[in-house]
Amino acid sequence: MSAVRPRLLLHDPRVTGVLAVFATPVFLGMAPIFGKLALQTGADSFAVAAIRTAIAAVILWALYAVFARRYIYIYPAGLLGCIIVGLINAIGSLMYYGGLGMLDASLSQLINGMYLPFALLLARLGGERIDRRTAIRVGLAVLALGLITGFGDQPLNWLGVGLMLGNAIMFAGTVILSQHVLYEMPAPTATLYIVTTMAIVVLMVWSAVGTPLPQATLDAALPPILLLGITTALSRLAMFASVRMLGSIRTAVIAMLEIGVALTLAFIFLGDRLTLPQVLGVGVLGLSLLLVRAKDLVPRSLNINTLIVRDMASLQFQRIAFHRAFGTKELDNEYGVMGKITTLEMQAIAKMMG
Repeated sequence: MSAVRPRLLLHDPRVTGVLAVFATPVFLGMAPIFGKLALQTGADSFAVAAIRTAIAAVILWALYAVFARRYIYIYPAGLLGCIIVGLINAIGSLMYYGGLGMLDASLSQLINGMYLPFALLLARLGGERIDRRTAIRVGLAVLALGLITGFGDQPLNWLGVGLMLGNAIMFAGTVILSQHVLYEMPAPTATLYIVTTMAIVVLMVWSAVGTPLPQATLDAALPPILLLGITTALSRLAMFASVRMLGSIRTAVIAMLEIGVALTLAFIFLGDRLTLPQVLGVGVLGLSLLLVRAKDLVPRSLNINTLIVRDMASLQFQRIAFHRAFGTKELDNEYGVMGKITTLEMQAIAKMMG
């Protein structure tokens, strides 16, 4: 009985969803550590980005072919959405590893945390309502990042900062757009085709502007790149499952925990240190994360049927309005609906439908 219960729990979508939520920052926080270890061997940033993404795509295709072939099927419109999200994420990853080569791993991840306010801005532009608590969290995050970037004990490479901010914008776009892609698509399917698109794009860029790695450099860089590829595949699987469960903004807020993971690993494996004001900035950042409420972890998703009903109603209202202005009794339907409804009734129905 006890052996069956854990198995049933793992098949519970709520349990797997919560696991995905908290696995997302863990795997994302490993990226700067393994990436920095690979770059320290002399590998260029394009090569690291290309090889790690190719490894992630190969791992996913192999796993799906053996264990989850049902997730390989995708419809054309969904594929187009995955290609768009993958292209944006690929551009961001090239910026990320370019900036990582110029900055410390801990500082890189802290600057990359700006994706939260960027995601909030994009969501607001997309029409999503932002409550006061979320706005306060974002304000604290911006204050924290100001302390972190402005009070280091070494001069900043502003090109690296700019590349990291560019990646933050692209990552925010990835999280926001993926929510739309995942409305009617399983997260594993979206992950497979988004990562595959990323691999194709970064491999094309590397072949066009990158340089082949010497064999000695490749041998030294391959172990951390392999680990990077594995964590990339796992982080995308977890992140898109989290987006499907919680929505884009809540996933972005929870994913900020990756900063703590990255700082801890950078301290242990890379010897990175922060100044006192930067530590204060990390504390402010932690405070913004503590403002997450229990209801923020409640699954939310868009009811597509609502959109369909709304669009159909809008079309019907336009037909009625056109008929009232230009139509005749002969042009009405067999029930005479469009000729009988009054303007006030039409306005009331439109208001009811939103």
